[in-house]
Amino acid sequence: DFCNRYLRSTPQQDGIVTLDGFLNFWGIVFMLTTTMVALLKHEQSTVTSDEDGRSDLGIFQAYKMALRIFQLPSVRTLCIFLITAKVGFAAADNVTGMKLLEAGMRRENLALLAIPVAPIQILLPVIISKHTGGNRPLNVYFKAYPYRLLLGLVFMVLVNWTYHVKNPDGTFPLYYYVVIVLVYAVYQVTLYSSFVSSVAFCARVSDPAVGGTYMTLLNTVSNLGSSWPATVALWMVDSFTFKRCVGASEAWLYCSSKEDKNICSSQKGTCETTIDGYNIEMVFCIALGFLWLLYARRKANWLQSLPQSAWKCT
Repeated sequence: DFCNRYLRSTPQQDGIVTLDGFLNFWGIVFMLTTTMVALLKHEQSTVTSDEDGRSDLGIFQAYKMALRIFQLPSVRTLCIFLITAKVGFAAADNVTGMKLLEAGMRRENLALLAIPVAPIQILLPVIISKHTGGNRPLNVYFKAYPYRLLLGLVFMVLVNWTYHVKNPDGTFPLYYYVVIVLVYAVYQVTLYSSFVSSVAFCARVSDPAVGGTYMTLLNTVSNLGSSWPATVALWMVDSFTFKRCVGASEAWLYCSSKEDKNICSSQKGTCETTIDGYNIEMVFCIALGFLWLLYARRKANWLQSLPQSAWKCT
C-alpha cells in the first residue's frame, strides 16, 4: 500500500524491493565489506601495560569483574535507578502507537511520521551533550523528566481526539498529522535529554581500568529498565479496559473475555468500550513517575556527589 500510494503511478501487488532482493543485496554488501576490511585494514599489535591499571580480560574474568562491579553500593543504587526510571513512561512509550492504530491510523502513515522528526533526533544528542559534560549530568535528566511525564497526558488527549477527527472514508485531515508530528518532536526533546544525560553519567563513573565491561553492565541494566515496563504495560492495558455488549437480543453486560465476545456476537450485538484501559494506565504510570521523581532526585544527588573512588573496583 505504501509503494502504491506514495511511490508508484500504477498500483502493483508487490513492493518495490522484495525480501529476497533485500537480503541478497545486503548479504553481498556485508561480505564485500568484511573482506575489504580483512585485506586492507592492518592493525599494529600493542602490548597493554599494567602501569595504567588496565588489563585484558577473558570471558570468565569479564563475568567475574562484572560481579565485582555490581557488588559496589554505588553501582547497586545506580542499577535500581536505571531499572525503575522508565516506569512513568510505560504507557506513553509502548501503548500509544497501538492505540493510534486501533483508532484507525494506518500503520504506514504512523511510520511516516518518524521521517520529519529524524533530523531532530540526529541533532538533539549533539546539542544536549553540551549540557551534560560536567560533574552533574543527571541534572538535565531531572529537568526533562516532569515534562516527559506530562506529555503522556497530551498523548492521552491525542488518542481520544483521533476518534473525533477521523473522516468517514477512514482518512485524517492534514492538520491532525501536523499536530502529531509537533507533539512527537517535543517528546523527543525530553526523551533524548533523559537518554544522553544518563549515558553521560554512566560514562563518567565507569572505571576505565576494566574497559567496556562497566559500561556494558550499566547498559544492560538500562535496557532491562526499558523492556520490563513495556511488557507489563502491554499486558495490563486489556485488564483495565471494560467493554459492554450493545444491541444484543438478550441483556449481556460485559465483553471481558473471548467467550463473552462470542456470545455477544451470536446475539447480534457488538462490544463497545466503556472505559479505555489506556487512559487508566496512563494516569497510573504518570502518578508512579512523579512518586519515583521524589525518591530518585535525592538518590541522584547522592550518586553525583560520590568521589570517583566509590565507583572503582580495581
